[in-house]
Order: sequence, then structure tokens, then C-alpha cells
Amino acid sequence: MLNKILSSGAVGFAAWIHLVSAQKFTDCNPLKEDCPPNPAFRKGVTMCNFARGECGAFRENPGSMIKYDKKGAKFTIMNETNAPTIATGKYIFFGRVDVEMQAAPGQGIVTAVVLQSDTLDEIDWEWLGGDATQVQSNYFSKGETTTYDRGGFHDIVEPLTTFHKYSIEWNKDAVQWIIDGKIVRTLKAAEAKGFPESPMQIKLGTWCAGGSQTEEGTVMWAGGLTDFSKAPFDAYYKSVTIVDYAGGKSPTTKGVKEYVYGGNSGGSDSIKVKYRSSSDEENNAGSKDQPKPIDNAEESDREENDTSKEDKSKPTGTTTENKAVGEEVDHSTPIIHKPNDGVIGLNFTAIPIGTPAPGNTGSDVPQSAASRGTTQGGLIAGIMFLFCLAA
Repeated sequence: MLNKILSSGAVGFAAWIHLVSAQKFTDCNPLKEDCPPNPAFRKGVTMCNFARGECGAFRENPGSMIKYDKKGAKFTIMNETNAPTIATGKYIFFGRVDVEMQAAPGQGIVTAVVLQSDTLDEIDWEWLGGDATQVQSNYFSKGETTTYDRGGFHDIVEPLTTFHKYSIEWNKDAVQWIIDGKIVRTLKAAEAKGFPESPMQIKLGTWCAGGSQTEEGTVMWAGGLTDFSKAPFDAYYKSVTIVDYAGGKSPTTKGVKEYVYGGNSGGSDSIKVKYRSSSDEENNAGSKDQPKPIDNAEESDREENDTSKEDKSKPTGTTTENKAVGEEVDHSTPIIHKPNDGVIGLNFTAIPIGTPAPGNTGSDVPQSAASRGTTQGGLIAGIMFLFCLAA
């Protein structure tokens, strides 16, 4: 088990071992070429209750071992080739993500919540299956990993056997990492060594960093080789709530279509927010790729799973009775965050919301930049995990 004595060294070492494999494979990097726009979540709140089944806001990667039961989405690792992962097909441009989950136990097993952009900006939560007392936070900007002091370790009670709500609150000025409503870390843009500022997807998953073919440095970071006689190693994701700020500091109330990069700087000021027109709404009515607005308690095309029962993990003050979980719902009631909800100095009161793994081809494993791949030996596992992070 890693402990606090090793924490700072582990963070630095993890960043160092990433250097060789930092070039994440991506369909298109806006820093290097002109790329297609990033599809937006539109407006409102996107909610997924995995205890009721799959959620259409996320795509499951081929080969993932994921089942759904009353505890949520169960991500199972049976051997070192398993890397169950899901990722959103849409992006948030600043916003808030809440994930209620229980990380997977097991030495060398990594559970991750990763926000990641096409420019290689990242904001991460990561859990090591051999550490029952801490969770790691990290961030990266444009794939830059030449400094090793971005990570943090945070005390947490029984993260491998107990559900907690982990949140990321992100706007142009700051990022906050929040556990069960309590802010545990704040990163101000003005003080950051590169600040994540481009539209991001949300990726959830588990992977094995303690494999027999994994480079020694990665195995050390993960706490040691994994003993698969103790498998299965299960992580549970119970619910996810996603709010898109569309480049601002609070939830957008407008219908956003996509985010368009202008030039190759990757800076937030160069990214244009393109809003939906009435023709967009008409063209997308009935499309599974873009659920139509809900104005009269009408269900959309059920892109996501059902929530006819109360979801205690949803933002306070919202109601989504008989609506499809995962849809961008225009709520008739406001979102009201309590003072201890951990919001970044924003007024959320009454805001109206109207490298595939070996044998796992196509896996979009959500490893943070700090934990991905290592030296050439590590590339055997690292590059294979990283290959489709941008899928």
C-alpha cells in the first residue's frame, strides 16, 4: 500500500514514467491540425443512474466486462488484459461532474474518473486498489508532463468497500476536487502549471497496472504485482451527474450544439460555443444521437435509462420524474446547492435549468497522464492502454 510518506515521490515518479508515452493517440489534436467540432451536451443536467441499467450518455468500449445490478455498473477485472471502460460521446466546456462510486480493491488495480480533451487537457481522480485510505487527484494541460508536482493525495474512509460521491467543479478560473460535498483541493488557473481549459469527455473505468508484462516503474506506482488468484476485482459506479457550463461559470440555459476550435492554441478564448438553431431542433427531433427537449414531461427517444424513482444523488432541487436518465433535461425547478456542496464560489442558488488493453481491442482506458505507460518496456502495456483514449 502506498502511504503519505511516499505520496510526493509517487506523484513525481508517476509523472516521470509517463514522459516516453505522453503522445496519446487521438483521432485529431486541435493543437496540430484543424479538427471537427466537439458535440456538446446541449443544456440542463445529464443524469445516469446505473443501478437501473445502461446509460446512453456513455459508450461502452468493446471487450469491457460491465454488468448492471442494484449497486450500479460493475466493472470487473479477471486478468491483466481486462480494462472495462465507458466514455461520453459528448463534451463539457467547463462544468461539474459528480460520480457516486466504490473503487476496485486489489494490489495493482487502478480505478479512474478522467475528464479529458482532444488537446490532452485532463482532470483526474484515481484510486489504487492496494490503498484503502487515499484517493489521488491530478491535472494536465495539453499533454505537458515536464513537471512532477501536479498530483495530490486525499484521505478517504474505506474507498474500496464504501460508496462516496466524488466531484469535479471546473471553470475558467479554478478546478475543485470534492469528496462527499467537502472541498479537498482547489487549483486556481492563475497559479497552475498549465491549466486545463478545453472541452472534455468524461471517462470511467478500471485497468491493471500490476500486470506481469507491465514495466517495473508502473508496477511500483500501482503498489505491486496483481495477484489474480484473488480476482475478480470489481469497481461500482452507481450514478453520474454532468452539468455543462458551455464556456461560462454556471450551467448553461441555452441550447448548445458544439464547440469549435479556432486556430491551434487550444486556449478557451479561441473556442467558439455554437448554439442550436430552430432548424437544428427540428432536424434532431426523433434522433437517438440528440434527444429532443422535454417540455411536457414527455420522454425523449430514451437515449438513456429510466428514472421513475427518486434518485438521491441528483442535484438538490431538481425533479426528473418519469424522464430518461442521461438526457439533458430542462428542469422546471431550479438546482439549489447547499452551502456545503463544495461549489467554487459560484451562486448556484436558484439557477434555472430549462491503447486498447491486450486482448481488449478498442478499449478507451481512462488512465491519467501520470499513470499511463512508461519506458520502452512499459510501452508494451502503456501504449496498448493509451491507443484509444480519444475514441
